[in-house]
Amino acid sequence: MDFSIVIGTVASVFLLGYFGFGTTDNIPMFIDPPSMAITVGMSTMAMVCAYPPGFWKTLPGFLKMTVIVQDHNLEKTISQIIGFAEQARREGILALENSLDTVEDPFLKKGIQLAVDGTEKAVIEKIMEIEKESIEERHKYNAAFFDNYGAMGPAFGMIGTLVGLVLMLKQMSDPAAIGPAMAIALITTFYGSLLANMVCWPIATKLKVRHGEEMAEKQVMLEGILAVQAGENPRIVQWKLAAYLDPKARAELEAEKERERQEKR
Repeated sequence: MDFSIVIGTVASVFLLGYFGFGTTDNIPMFIDPPSMAITVGMSTMAMVCAYPPGFWKTLPGFLKMTVIVQDHNLEKTISQIIGFAEQARREGILALENSLDTVEDPFLKKGIQLAVDGTEKAVIEKIMEIEKESIEERHKYNAAFFDNYGAMGPAFGMIGTLVGLVLMLKQMSDPAAIGPAMAIALITTFYGSLLANMVCWPIATKLKVRHGEEMAEKQVMLEGILAVQAGENPRIVQWKLAAYLDPKARAELEAEKERERQEKR
């Protein structure tokens, strides 16, 4: 679990309340239902208009990605692929079919199955690239939702500001009515900035980070699948895939594989 986004949001609210509001007595001044309806409510309704009904069913699923960390362990993935390369070189590529049950990732499993079935390299590469592009488009679509939602907040906040100014100017002769109108004019901008910068931007960024991690792993898998299909030397496969790791992780992987080779002799 990754609660960094929750911790960051709670800490931001605390900092805003403690240093911004100054005292809890000032909090009611920043609570204005009409301003919230204009900013948050209308932003949400704009997104409802923009996105099809089917999309909203997927919203809880990709929101989970902000707190539930998928295991994108490149070292583990590379080590597994090297193991496949060693087995294929030792027993033949058809022997990998018996190891498919140990593969948890559907992308890697499909690629190895295609290699076992004798599919040509170009065909495997085409199929897996299409799979990668499909995942990438889906992830970009989800992150773009929060980019767009965040853009709506300040936009409707400005609309609320204009509404408040119109109400204020129209009722200049009534001092009692100026205060509520001024509150709408100012607090809608405040709510719009909060929606954009404390909610939407962190979620969109987190989704993009998760996407980058998964795409890096998928690229390693694709390179490994093609290397296994081509029957490349396991040590060459190791050097090729280890290039995706940082120097420290690369050194640890090489030491681990060298130790395993020594034990097999």
